[in-house]
Amino acid sequence: MTSAVVGTLSLAAVLVVSAVSPLGTAALAGELAGITLPDTLKAGEKTLKLNGLGLRKKAMFKVYVGGLYLESPSKDAGAILSSDQAKAIRLHFLRDLTKGQLVEAFQEGFEANAKDKAAQKPAFDKMLALVPDVKEGSTLTFTSMPGNGTTLHVGSKELGVFDGKGFADAVF
Repeated sequence: MTSAVVGTLSLAAVLVVSAVSPLGTAALAGELAGITLPDTLKAGEKTLKLNGLGLRKKAMFKVYVGGLYLESPSKDAGAILSSDQAKAIRLHFLRDLTKGQLVEAFQEGFEANAKDKAAQKPAFDKMLALVPDVKEGSTLTFTSMPGNGTTLHVGSKELGVFDGKGFADAVF
């Protein structure tokens, strides 16, 4: 599989698809494309609720199922993007992807979504350096906690914490 397959991977796209998903109650059940995501995630002392699911496809390839988790579920994408609540995005990969493929895709998402690219670039570059290859069935989770930064996990392993609302906004 070439990097073009995941070239437009964007966490913000997952968020918007999840927030306005026409999947309705089926999305809240936590299952899409044969993948079940938990109905809740813990973020510190907070319990985040599954707001919706989205399936990322590129050409004929299913790339990942993404779940958006919020303190206060909403269908208003603008409100979700601008809110300062705890939130998370979990990506469950449906195929193996190399670090290079993920880095390229995250860079495209960053360029499309970051408001202050110069200010966020050092933290974003640090995050990219930590991104590993992923195998089919693995998960990658970004969790944003206001005042505590955005944490990146692969599976249950914490890879790093990135400070600032600007970084969270660029990711989400």
